[in-house]
Parts: sequence; structure tokens; C-alpha cells
Amino acid sequence: MNNKNHQPSIEEEEIVQQHVKDYIKELLPQHQGLLKELEDYAAAHHVPIIQGEVAALIQVLVKTSKAEKILEIGTAIGYSAMIMAEAMEEEGRIVTLERNEKMVALAGENIRRGGYENQIQIIPGDALETLHFLPGDYDLIFMDGGKGHYREMLDLAISLLKPGGLLISDNILYKGMVSSEELVQRRKRTIVHRMREYLEYITHHRELTTSIIPIGDGVALSYKKN
Repeated sequence: MNNKNHQPSIEEEEIVQQHVKDYIKELLPQHQGLLKELEDYAAAHHVPIIQGEVAALIQVLVKTSKAEKILEIGTAIGYSAMIMAEAMEEEGRIVTLERNEKMVALAGENIRRGGYENQIQIIPGDALETLHFLPGDYDLIFMDGGKGHYREMLDLAISLLKPGGLLISDNILYKGMVSSEELVQRRKRTIVHRMREYLEYITHHRELTTSIIPIGDGVALSYKKN
């Protein structure tokens, strides 16, 4: 077959080849109990949660950074907050922001069921407003909110991150569309454009050293310089 004029479709284009993703998924220990229940719920109700390989990466980063104070932007059902809490010491604390009232209630119940109610605090409301009123000095910030608003939230987030802290941004390659104009769906064009602006900004930001990792839906790790 001559592929000279063949244009890849979204179904054909993967950030990581599917057989590699499957192999990594098989290697990683499978979650049990409540976390497995939340994974099944998310799949059944089309709730976006972090993928298994991203969850493993975040737990390693939380442990190695010895983060004691974490800010999460985008709670959803509370899955990623519990993933991070599991990797922290008992005295560690997580503040997580969520604007969807249904998700706030559901995440709150899940966090109570997991026994993390003294470790994880949910603050309801739009992050673009809430971020203005939070105290700073977070060791780690996990950016997983509205994809079209990452750039708007970034400067506020950086001001809350202590020097030597880590900013983790999820979904930054957005189904591969960010990397190729040929893959961009018309209705996703604005989000893709904004995500490209965000990546350009964090990779050249004078306060950050950034690495982009093509796992899951794309992850950016940004270290705040001292």
C-alpha cells in the first residue's frame, strides 16, 4: 500500500502505540476495592479520570518529592486525589477544586468511604475564582481542570507553588490533536489552540523547567526554579 498521501485519523493516531500501552497496563498492579470501583464507574459513566500509567507516575512523583501540601485543580469523582493521598504520609494534606456540584457531592462521598476525609478538602466553585483566595506554598500542584482554561489558571497556580515545587499538567496532548493539525476535530479546535498556547508558555516560562511526557493523554512536568 502506498502511504504517501495517507492522512492519519484520530482512531489511527495514538500518543503511544496501543500495543505498548497494553503491555504497560498489564505490568502495573491492578487496583482493588474502592479505587477499582471508581475506575469502573468512570468507564460506565464517561467520567474522565487519570489513566493507570499516569496514576503510577504521579504516585512516584508524590513520594519522591515528599509532598506534604498538594493542590489539585479538577476533582471529578475524587479518584486522582485519593491516588495522591495514598502516596503521601498521614500528615499530608490535599486541597482539591471542583465547580460541578454533582461531582463535589460524589467525590465527597467517595473520599469519606476511602477514609481520606481528614486528608482531602474539596473546595467547590470555579477554580479561576477560587485560586485568588487560596494560601500559597504548595509542594505540588496537579492541573486537571477545564482544558481550555489551563493558560488562564497557570499564573495563579505558579504563585501558589513554592520554589522547588512541581506542577503536573494532565491531558496536554489532548488525544494527539495538539501535535498535528490533521487530527484536530472542528469542535475541539479552540481547546487544541489554547493547549498549544499553554505548552508554548510553560516550556519557555522563566520560572519553570518543563518536560513533556507522552504517556496517557500527555503529561507535562514543570519544576519551579528557586
